Amino acid sequence: MHEPGNETPSKAEWRTRILRTRAELPPEAHAREAAALATAASSIHAETVCAYLPFGTEPGRISLVNALVSAGARVLLPVIPDTPGPLDWAEYTGPDALAPGRLRGVLEPSGPRLGVAAVETAQALLIPALAVDRHGTRLGRGAGYYDRTLANATGTARVAVVRAEELVDRLPAEPHDVPMTAVLTPSGLIQLPAAAAAS
Repeated sequence: MHEPGNETPSKAEWRTRILRTRAELPPEAHAREAAALATAASSIHAETVCAYLPFGTEPGRISLVNALVSAGARVLLPVIPDTPGPLDWAEYTGPDALAPGRLRGVLEPSGPRLGVAAVETAQALLIPALAVDRHGTRLGRGAGYYDRTLANATGTARVAVVRAEELVDRLPAEPHDVPMTAVLTPSGLIQLPAAAAAS
C-alpha cells in the first residue's frame, strides 16, 4: 500500500483506503495470503493464545486458528458482549462448536464463557487490525472492543494481524492507544519496538 506524501490522513481516511483495497483483493490472492498466515502463526509458541476468527475481507481464515491449535496452544476466541466493554472469551474446540455471534458474519465458540479476565492467562493475543505502524500503533475498525480489552492484557504479547502492505511507517496515534509488540503478516512474525520497551 502506498503511503501518503506530505498530507496527514485521518483514521477515517486510512480505514476507507484499506477497506477498499481489501475488497478489491482477488479471492485467490486472499486464499494464498490466508495459507501463508496460517504457516506464519505456527511460529507463535505459547501455552494459551487469545485469537479470533477472521471474517469478510480480513486477512486469514479459520486455518489461522487451527494452526495455533496444531502448534500445541490452547486457543481462546472472543465473545462480543451485549453492551460496550471488554471482550469475553471461550475456548475453541473445533469448527463444529462455533455458532453465529452477536455481530453479523462473526462466529463464536458455543462453550462456557470464561470472562473478560481470561485474556490475562494468555501469553499471546492476536488482534485484528486494518494497519499497524512500525512504532506499534494499531488502526482498528473503531468499535473499541479491543481497546477496552487491551487494558487487561498489558503483560501479554500483543500481535496485530495484517497484510504485508498494511505494516506502514506512521499512523495517527492517540494517548489511549496500547502499542502492539509484534505484527503477524503472511511474510512472518515481526517484532516491534514496543516489545523491546516492555522487556
